[in-house]
Amino acid sequence: MTSKLDQLRDMTTVVADTGDMEAVARLKPVDCTTNPSIVLKALGTPMFADAIKEAVAWGKKQGGNPEALSSAVADRLAISVGAALVKLVPGRVSTEVDADLSFDTEASLAKARAIIAAYKDRGIDQDRILIKLASTWEGIRAAEVLQKEGIDCNLTLLFSKAQAIACADAKVFLISPFVGRILDWYKKSTGKDYTAEEDPGVISVREIYNYYKVNDIKTIVMGASFRSAGEIEALAGCDRLTISPNLLDELAKDEGELERELSPEIRKPDPKVSVDEKTFRWMMNEDAMATEKLAEGIRAFAKDLGTLRTMVQKQLQLAAA
Repeated sequence: MTSKLDQLRDMTTVVADTGDMEAVARLKPVDCTTNPSIVLKALGTPMFADAIKEAVAWGKKQGGNPEALSSAVADRLAISVGAALVKLVPGRVSTEVDADLSFDTEASLAKARAIIAAYKDRGIDQDRILIKLASTWEGIRAAEVLQKEGIDCNLTLLFSKAQAIACADAKVFLISPFVGRILDWYKKSTGKDYTAEEDPGVISVREIYNYYKVNDIKTIVMGASFRSAGEIEALAGCDRLTISPNLLDELAKDEGELERELSPEIRKPDPKVSVDEKTFRWMMNEDAMATEKLAEGIRAFAKDLGTLRTMVQKQLQLAAA
């Protein structure tokens, strides 16, 4: 019997949610996703010691405002992590626009273009990169512009159908609905334990997947943020799933049968709608879970980004001493 991971690969594109180079090389995902937390963790490993030295040396030559300089060096390090991952996967690597720009469309556009240019400087074409943006109204608007420029986007921190509809309207390349974080909110709110079939995160992704397929929406649905292998199994057949190494290993060791749960051919009626800014903001306002988890996610990524910049600032100070 083949493993559940191999069975999953037959029906879903498997993506690694990690910056762990050894795990990526071993598990051989098609794509990789990163975020500020993953980048920070990767830079704490010996593999990136030289990259940190190089970035700091580069920063010393730039001069200028210390805050802007630490931000630029942090950006360079994030690209270093992404570039290392590009060498290990045949597909795409997602690199995130700064979380503290989540409510600024123009600044997000500038940062996204700078990320693409930085990869190009290292000989990496934009068709190997996905620009990650938070699924705020402003982030979605930035993605709409970038998509028209031929820069594909991954809209992250997505917790609601309202966000998914707005992303579809903007014709974004890919969305990352967060399964486990939705479950976290409901478990905390209700005090209840959920089976995989009852899991509110699983149900949310299934509804979004169905809405996209029944309305012939080309945006890829990539389930993310899993708390258990059961959640992954309940979404087998989804376009893509981004999975942490520990859960990939668990699926690789399990030789039970994996049934397909999602398929483009299995559709339930769900008429296509569009959302303007007023409707989007009202729908989010009425969804306490989505509003709280989006804000929480942005804060957490911004905190890790701040930690990275502080680390860089200390390295720059040491180098100047």
